[in-house]
Amino acid sequence: MDKYRIDSHKLMYHISRVNEWLGAKKTIYPIYMEVSPSGACNHRCTFCALDFMEYQKRYLETRMFQKRLSEMGRLGIKSIMYAGEGEPLLHKHIVDIIIHTKKVGIDVAITTNGVLLRKTLAQKILGHIEWIKVSINAGTDENYANIHGTKPSDFNKVIKNLTDAVKIKQENNYNCTLGMQMLLLPENQHEVIVLAEIAKKIGVDYIVIKPYSQHLKSKTDRYKGIKYRPYLHIADELQKLNCQNFNVVFRLNTMSKWDDHSQKYENCIALPFWSYIDAGGNVWGCSAYIGNKKFLYGNINDEPFQTIWNGEKRAKSLEWVENCLDTNQCRVNCRMDEINRYLWEIKHPPAHVNFI
Repeated sequence: MDKYRIDSHKLMYHISRVNEWLGAKKTIYPIYMEVSPSGACNHRCTFCALDFMEYQKRYLETRMFQKRLSEMGRLGIKSIMYAGEGEPLLHKHIVDIIIHTKKVGIDVAITTNGVLLRKTLAQKILGHIEWIKVSINAGTDENYANIHGTKPSDFNKVIKNLTDAVKIKQENNYNCTLGMQMLLLPENQHEVIVLAEIAKKIGVDYIVIKPYSQHLKSKTDRYKGIKYRPYLHIADELQKLNCQNFNVVFRLNTMSKWDDHSQKYENCIALPFWSYIDAGGNVWGCSAYIGNKKFLYGNINDEPFQTIWNGEKRAKSLEWVENCLDTNQCRVNCRMDEINRYLWEIKHPPAHVNFI
């Protein structure tokens, strides 16, 4: 069961934007963006992909960013997920940022470790958010502390915060979808069912079990050689927990790609549809290549987003990606993998496509 299409993609619901791209329209603005409001983080997870960014205590300047958000709304950006190299809820003005994002017509989502998602905060933001996904990577407090690099008490804080959020959502009839996400690791595979049962009991809408993905610049590589075939049997047990109000998403499709490293496209062609902004305001073409200046388009502290998106740096970056980037060297299961597969098939159809 994957009613949210988490293990796939949703670009087919944006046919007009895809048609603009197919028609070689000069500028295609992103549909979706990931933004890091905070570079700091209150955890030190063993699997952290962005540990090389050093958890810098830097934050997007609120007024500047709100101005850019208004601009991005006018340009047709449809959604922003606040996550990134740090914990987004550490930004002191995250409530104002969320409310403004929704006000200018951009859908809002958050991926968070959930420790700071206290009742008072949840009451302020749930009515403005499409979904919140909490990263919680164990089913017991001690194992959670070891994997997240924090205190065991944080585990119970997160469970309480989610329990309160569910109650707030129900009492106010909010549409915000509440979920958990667990990265499947050797250290937590025996607690997957435990966490899924907790998720169902407290009333969240879903839990995602996903595979590890090695970032090209990550300091940690302890999970680089992980194989997922030994864990696939867990999916059968998890399916028993599915019901009308609770969805288990065991990402079999993504896990199979991690194990066999197969690829169905020769070039990365998905970059026009998304972008990433780090906590320093840098606009990147690909989160897997943060730090590589070939993928740096500009900085929203210095100039408007539209200027950056239409600028020479981005044009040269896309040209380099098209002609020089070896996608076999890219991060396995990158954000845009499924989008690339979809777009590549559209541009390279098989024979007999008229026989629908």
